Amino acid sequence: MAFIEQLKNDQLNFKNEVLSGMTVSLALVPEAVAFSIIANVSPLVGLYSAFIIGLITALIGGRPGMISGATGAIAVVVVALVIRHGIEYLFAAVILMGIIQMTIGFLKLGKFIRLVPHAVMFGFVNGLAIVIFMAQLSQFKFSDINGIEHWLGGQALLVMLGFVGLTMAIIYLMPKLTKAVPASLTAIIVVSAIVIFFQVQTRTVGDIASIAGGFPEFHLPQVPLNLETLKIVFPYSLVMALVGLIESLLTLTVIDEMTETRSRANKESVAQGVANFVCGLFGGMGGCAMIGQSLININSGARNRLSAVVAAVGLLLIVLVGSPLIEKIPMAALVGVMFVVAIGTFEWASLKIFRKVPMTDVIVMVVVAGITVIFHNLAVAVIAGVIISALAFAWENAKLVRAREIVDDNGIKHYEFFGPLFFGSVTEFQSKFDVLNDPDEIIIDLKESRVVDHSAIEALNKITERYAKVGKKVHLRHLSEDCLVLLDNASAIIDVNHWEDPHYKVPSDILG
Repeated sequence: MAFIEQLKNDQLNFKNEVLSGMTVSLALVPEAVAFSIIANVSPLVGLYSAFIIGLITALIGGRPGMISGATGAIAVVVVALVIRHGIEYLFAAVILMGIIQMTIGFLKLGKFIRLVPHAVMFGFVNGLAIVIFMAQLSQFKFSDINGIEHWLGGQALLVMLGFVGLTMAIIYLMPKLTKAVPASLTAIIVVSAIVIFFQVQTRTVGDIASIAGGFPEFHLPQVPLNLETLKIVFPYSLVMALVGLIESLLTLTVIDEMTETRSRANKESVAQGVANFVCGLFGGMGGCAMIGQSLININSGARNRLSAVVAAVGLLLIVLVGSPLIEKIPMAALVGVMFVVAIGTFEWASLKIFRKVPMTDVIVMVVVAGITVIFHNLAVAVIAGVIISALAFAWENAKLVRAREIVDDNGIKHYEFFGPLFFGSVTEFQSKFDVLNDPDEIIIDLKESRVVDHSAIEALNKITERYAKVGKKVHLRHLSEDCLVLLDNASAIIDVNHWEDPHYKVPSDILG
């Protein structure tokens, strides 16, 4: 098992791993409770989900040190299902979500995360940083007797701001003195000690909800096993699976860059699927990787699976025996930690490169960040960014098609093409020919080009038909083997050179 193998690693730093995990377990509590409230379920559902998903992905995931649990991205998706059909349908949807994610992992589709452009990555992390920051602002509000929210004011606001500022100051300054203990954990302990010792009146974890409970219990969803149930849960399960994997694999990529290591996307996809499948069987709400808690873990010095295991087990211990103490932790301390995470997550360098990169990349960054912030829908944000980038790429490549015309000693005209031939470039391709004035025989040489799609095949067919109508013959040269297969149906009117075709190799999926 990967976890046991890593424990045997001589470079394993037990102190850093354990303390980092403890810090993360504390940071998981308010997040899990808050996301449970968003999803319209009991806080314990979110806490159990964070424990189960966090533990399983820690043991068998593709990214050591990454933290997974109940997340806002999933909570936003499932709230409608819970309200319309009840919590039992949520559990069924989470089980199906896990099956979909495992299928994606087994089919090795996780490799397609490589297709996400860097501009989308910038937009993703910047959007999440803003979301993390804005999510903490709810702690600066209170509800009156009518349930109407108001901003804190007076002494309550000053106390809150003071402890948030103290927490952030400790996190920033302590590493300059010592790195023996994670700064985030120290800040939480110091601020909590001040609040408890001086009995300062401020909002604590216990004011949000009670987090006391027992072990999660096995629970089969109480729903009819028929096609109607599948019709209800499948759309939610599919969206949850895609949102969860996109957030997990992008978080995985961010941590890869931070640690200068390589993880395994397909293995992580399977692990997320197994975790959500088991989570649904124990009455959980589902989840995925958490970039905020993952960054806390990595920035605290964790690089091993042990830290994530400690975080998950620590969260369960908090629910079982530690709730009376943990409920006394001031929210200001946890808000301060998350503020630091948000500031560290934001790619400030992306603001400096706005005038140094293509306008398309700037648009992609802004669109992805905007959709993430406004709709909290990471799947839509990332897909929109990829589509914009793909269209821009297609447009730029469409302009790269060019031709060199040569007439040989036999009076045969050669059109030597450069650049890819696909749907975006076929119009430019067809404009290069002079059908009426060309000799009776021409050769279209595609040695430096590539027939990519059906639109390109149609373009070749139309050219050969135009020449055929005026009694002229066309030969195609230097087609790759895959292009020959695509052009098989056109063999009656196209003369193809089979002997000079180059061979193309496809990268292996082993590293996926």
